Amino acid sequence: MPGPHSPAPGTAGPAGPPATAVPHAAPGGDAGHRTTPAPHTAAGASAPGANPAVPGPHAASGGHATGVGPPHPTAPHAPTAHASNATPGAPAHPAAADPHPPAPSAHTAPAGDAASADRSAPSPGAPAQAGAAPTGAQGAPVQGQPAASAAPPAGVRLDRRAPAEGAGGGDDYPLQAPDPRVAAEPAAVCVACRAGRVDDDGYCENCGHAQPRERDHMEQECGPVAAVSDRGLRHHRNEDAFAVGTTALPDGSPVSVAVVCDGVSSATRPDEASLAASRAANASLLDALPRGTHPQQAMHEAILAASEAVNALAGEQPAEADEHAPQQNAPACTIVGAVVTAGLLVVGWVGDSRAYWIPVDRSPAVRLTEDDSWAAQMVAAGLMGEAEAYADHRAHAITGWLGADAYELEPHTAAFKPDRPGVVVVCTDGLWNYAESADEMAEAVPADAAARPLHAARVLVGHALDGGGHDNVTVALVPFPAVPQGAGSA
Repeated sequence: MPGPHSPAPGTAGPAGPPATAVPHAAPGGDAGHRTTPAPHTAAGASAPGANPAVPGPHAASGGHATGVGPPHPTAPHAPTAHASNATPGAPAHPAAADPHPPAPSAHTAPAGDAASADRSAPSPGAPAQAGAAPTGAQGAPVQGQPAASAAPPAGVRLDRRAPAEGAGGGDDYPLQAPDPRVAAEPAAVCVACRAGRVDDDGYCENCGHAQPRERDHMEQECGPVAAVSDRGLRHHRNEDAFAVGTTALPDGSPVSVAVVCDGVSSATRPDEASLAASRAANASLLDALPRGTHPQQAMHEAILAASEAVNALAGEQPAEADEHAPQQNAPACTIVGAVVTAGLLVVGWVGDSRAYWIPVDRSPAVRLTEDDSWAAQMVAAGLMGEAEAYADHRAHAITGWLGADAYELEPHTAAFKPDRPGVVVVCTDGLWNYAESADEMAEAVPADAAARPLHAARVLVGHALDGGGHDNVTVALVPFPAVPQGAGSA
């Protein structure tokens, strides 16, 4: 009885090594396997004269046949050369190939399976007969056959034919297909020249103009309270910050809050210090006042909370930053705030940011704070006049600030009971440098500031910019008496 690998009846089996199918050069000069997938066939081997490139009802368009199909005895075989014609160690000579073949495939057939070897061996100048992977008895893959190549992954296309296996280089270019769900972001256009593209550093590639950042100009209106902050004309960033809000006392009467902070430029990260201080102080006030804390005590606690927030920034300094710049100071800023109720006005401060009281009739306007500065100390000690002291180059050297390296924190608070309506101006030195006295400030404040606080704040910032804008400019306006929440600019 012939075994499963016995040669066909009437033929002699080879006595030497197995016949090896040697791939011939394909068109274009590439040798060996092609990675271009051949279509699956439904029945393993093709019928004589059939076109194996045409897939059956279950054919897939992108992959090699799995080699699983009916056993060879059930499929008709193409005429083959007898094994007796094959020389040991030489390739077998198959019959003529189909006129529409797929890419060639090389494999090694086991000894004794001459028919399979003959069917798989391509003739010179012609590819193999079928695109399916060669199979042995019962449809099992032939021993030594490489695993079928996986189909190309989804989302990747091959625009050119793949290189030969084992060859370096090649002309295949896997391209990632674009994701239609991701829309391309439009490139930012320069606000100055309206033509150049803005790079990642925030500068125009055409004219070099620095583009506005979020904190370069800020405006906020919260009920009857409004604030505006601007980078100014000389500084590269805005180191000022503000926070405004409204709430109610336990008896239901309205209360307005405004906090303004100025980062100390000679310190590290002054912009972060002013932002942290303003937010902490505002949150502390809005939490304490509804609980019935007296406004002046609430202001004192708010300044302490702001100081703690700034001190915490010193601990966030990276170790490598301390190593490379040990001379840098801890983050620091000044602070000034105002709390306005139906009959009470409370201010608190540390540093040289100021608060002014401007009544509706402009008489008399009053400055409500005293600077923690060298000039103020000279005037208080009687050593210099105010005009002479503030003309000195040391005038703006501050003697009090919020920060981990402050000598001693001494929050200043004061309470007033105005006898007429008006508006409280809370500002940094970027504004009061251009309207230093109370009368000068009253002249700069619009007459309708209490009714239109946001408009008035914009006017005051414009006044500082028109004067030169040498520093960051921040101002908040709080009408007195406090207006119920929901009221605002007309």
